[in-house]
Amino acid sequence: MYSRCVCVCVCFSFYIRRRCITKDAYCKRQIKKSVFIYNITMKTISLLVFKLIVWFLLLGSVFSNDYKTCNKLVLPPSVTGPESAAFDRAGEGPYVTVADGRILKWKGPAIGFVDFAYTSPNRTKKLCDGTNDLELGPICGRPVALSFNYKTSDLYITDAFFGLLVVGFNGGLATQLSGGYKFLSGIDVESYTGNVYMTDASLTPDSTGKLLKYDPRTQRVTVLMSGLAGAGGPAVSSDRKYVLVPDYVNKKIQRYWLQGPKGGTNEVFMTSFGSPKNIKRAVNDGEFWVAVEKQAQGLRINGSAMVLQTVPLTQFSDTAVGVVQEMNDALYVGSSQTDFVGVYTN
Repeated sequence: MYSRCVCVCVCFSFYIRRRCITKDAYCKRQIKKSVFIYNITMKTISLLVFKLIVWFLLLGSVFSNDYKTCNKLVLPPSVTGPESAAFDRAGEGPYVTVADGRILKWKGPAIGFVDFAYTSPNRTKKLCDGTNDLELGPICGRPVALSFNYKTSDLYITDAFFGLLVVGFNGGLATQLSGGYKFLSGIDVESYTGNVYMTDASLTPDSTGKLLKYDPRTQRVTVLMSGLAGAGGPAVSSDRKYVLVPDYVNKKIQRYWLQGPKGGTNEVFMTSFGSPKNIKRAVNDGEFWVAVEKQAQGLRINGSAMVLQTVPLTQFSDTAVGVVQEMNDALYVGSSQTDFVGVYTN
């Protein structure tokens, strides 16, 4: 098609130029017209080719990453509840929260999971290891969500009983930064500023949940947004302009603007796709993975609220999906009800 257009335009121009010997003014107008038609034709072809390339890339991304194979990273005996999964800046992990109050780190198939950190100063291994008794929570702790500051390598933790905590890259007992919450259910650290975004969930189907910001420089917590229903974890966009927040009970995702003309305001971002639990940034800039709890799905979405990919999490069909974390061409899936982390690959 391209060569025919060029041929027609060149021949037409040559024909017009021959007539210019006797009809100069007329020929100049025709030459301009032919050049104009040629330019319009080439722009149309270029736009069409560009759109085809974009569509092929999108389709290739979807079909080459269907995540149909699932392997399990099994927790130590009697240990359950890996609700969160995180990777450090070296790509090591996953680090997972578990029901007995520990944060464990995966060290590979030859070693498995090992102790990395814990949240309660009163915790003992004899009493707490392997327990899932909530009545022991004030003694053993119950970490729920994790997020690294990739500048400092600090790991930030939300705990159902001890609030917001942080631990260094060597692990051990975490330091409490802020407490007195109903239930801190999710967290995301924006590494450029160090700000920590977290959700204080409503434990009943009311609308008392909040999106909070912890500023490590001032050590102050600010309420950014209220009126959320249910538990879930937020995610800051890769350009740091907004935060996506699950509105679990209402089956919505809210967007809170951090910058720009809408800064300090929130809006409904997505609706009618299930119960969003936790949101994590995807590897691709501007994209996210949403753990849809009851439907056992992982949704890859973009900043325009488009669903780019739906991954059925078949190994979790009878459980509540807690998190979908992308790393190294795989999806790491956690749940409060399993004794393993699912790893979905192609």
